Amino acid sequence: MIFRFTIISDEVDDFVREIQVDPDATFFDLHEAILKSTGYSNDQMTSFFICDDDWEKEKEITLEEMDDNPEMDSWVMKDTMLSELIEDEKQKMLYVFDYMTERCFFIELTEIITGKDMKGAKCTKKSGEAPKQSIDFEEMAATGGSLDLDENFYGDQDFDLEDFDADGFDLGGGNGTDASGFEEEKY
Repeated sequence: MIFRFTIISDEVDDFVREIQVDPDATFFDLHEAILKSTGYSNDQMTSFFICDDDWEKEKEITLEEMDDNPEMDSWVMKDTMLSELIEDEKQKMLYVFDYMTERCFFIELTEIITGKDMKGAKCTKKSGEAPKQSIDFEEMAATGGSLDLDENFYGDQDFDLEDFDADGFDLGGGNGTDASGFEEEKY
């Protein structure tokens, strides 16, 4: 049996990778195939997330052991076979490759090929350039990344982006603030 995964990005429209892998391979094998197919270095913290049909995260598979609580289930890429957590076609996963800004690839098990076997994982389709592996917060904000500064910012329906300067600081002035915009402490 062979799992065929299709990988896409919400940052680059024509980016597609298709990876075929042995179901008995580990998440680490899939991780390495993704890195190889994108040209990414292996010096970043990454995780897979098993998702429901609406891409909501359910289970995390980490690169390194993160939880030392024996009562909690934890999955580590090198110790977890794909077949342990993936059973059905159309299974969705996220692969977070930039932890600081939570940038990720969307992965779907598009086909389970029966009657064939393979060892390890290999990229069988490659189109488009991969997004940069990591970006800083300023670059993310400049490119319209997922810093959601809209009317629901902080859950406040009265939030108005025009009340803040480019760095996100309140321009209000008045009501207990001095000329520098800081509130005076009253004793």
